[in-house]
Amino acid sequence: MKPPAPPAPRPPPPEPPADLYFPVVYDELRRLAGRYLRAREGVTLQPTSLVHEAYLRLAGQTRGVWQDRFHFFRVAAQMMRRVLVDHQRHRLAKKRGGHGLRVVLAEGLGATPAREVDFVALDRALDRLASFDPAQAELVELRYFAGLTIEETARALGSSPATVKREWTTARAWLLAELG
Repeated sequence: MKPPAPPAPRPPPPEPPADLYFPVVYDELRRLAGRYLRAREGVTLQPTSLVHEAYLRLAGQTRGVWQDRFHFFRVAAQMMRRVLVDHQRHRLAKKRGGHGLRVVLAEGLGATPAREVDFVALDRALDRLASFDPAQAELVELRYFAGLTIEETARALGSSPATVKREWTTARAWLLAELG
């Protein structure tokens, strides 16, 4: 008598699309976008527009599995950064006669008195930071573009709040010197 055949391996569960996470975190993303945009002068985007544009970009992604709520926020922060940078580039296009969209780096990046910096310069500086310290660049995206608190950022990165505070201080100092 033959032994029974082993059971066929189960296929992996299907990848959950962004559509499943979006309704759950939509209100939170909109609240974060509203808090972020209220503190920025010269930004003409509304929180709803920023969140919707970020969603369209998220929904267009087919790679990667959303591991949890914080993983979704990590990717959403990157998308919001791209939306804001693209929005500024569009406004600065010569055909639009742009005169330079400026935003204030208040609590977000500066420990010194608030000063203005543009998204394109910030984006370039973040790319340079990511070239030698990707973790700090991601931390800045989560804190600055997604508006996460120290505690939320620590959970998203799987780190301690003390480490996030220390890395946040270092990243801010480097970015201020780079932008200054």
